[in-house]
Amino acid sequence: MAHQYIELLFLLKKGTKLRIADFVHGADGLGNQNFSPPKGKAIEQSAAAFMVEQAKLYPGKVTVVALGPLTNLALAVELDPAFVKNIGQIVLLGGAFSVNGNVNPAAEANIFGDPEAADIVFTCGADVVAVGINVTHQVVMTDADREKLAQSKGKFAQYLSKILEVYFAYHREAYSMRGVYLHDPAALLVAVNPSLFTYTEGVVRVQTSGITRGLTILYNKQKRFAEVTEWSDKPTVKVAVTVDAPSIVKLLMDRLMD
Repeated sequence: MAHQYIELLFLLKKGTKLRIADFVHGADGLGNQNFSPPKGKAIEQSAAAFMVEQAKLYPGKVTVVALGPLTNLALAVELDPAFVKNIGQIVLLGGAFSVNGNVNPAAEANIFGDPEAADIVFTCGADVVAVGINVTHQVVMTDADREKLAQSKGKFAQYLSKILEVYFAYHREAYSMRGVYLHDPAALLVAVNPSLFTYTEGVVRVQTSGITRGLTILYNKQKRFAEVTEWSDKPTVKVAVTVDAPSIVKLLMDRLMD
């Protein structure tokens, strides 16, 4: 199993160099706070094998919220053909549907991190919901919101107020804005309260080469094409198109300051 996992991982990544956005999140991923390492230890089982196991143990009841590149999910699909039927839902943060990306004009960071894996996940037939930056760029924590966190006594609010400086500084430089996009919390809330969003449905494919590598394209199936192509007979997924941003920000702030 381990040897097969390594081979699949190399196949999906195509030997590409891992991209670490330390200029966005800090060298430690937590705003250069250099917290003590976690006391827990990683299990020996691979992430893909663990997801396959849990989906098999609890068919239809497991939701995976994927907040990074989709390598491990694609590996799970490849390791067990029954995974796509056993898994309840896959909510993924990824894509830039009809807007510019955040790695380059074509691609969003998570999809760009492993386009081959993303294309496998989008076309695997599981219940997939994609939350792209076309939606998450509507959900903003402002400087004023951050100040409220800093002044509150909530444990998590204090923790976040320490690590957010690098993230806020990046947004000031890259977007000329006094706030930050709440990508991950927005995607997570699709699994918690999907009614905060509206969705469209269609086939999503990912460009895996060239200048548009990582581009996500939604085919809405409004037109029937005569030709048989790479889009034909592919399963559909849901893609978030609108979001109740004020409700998400309020919910997040309330939880953090409690």
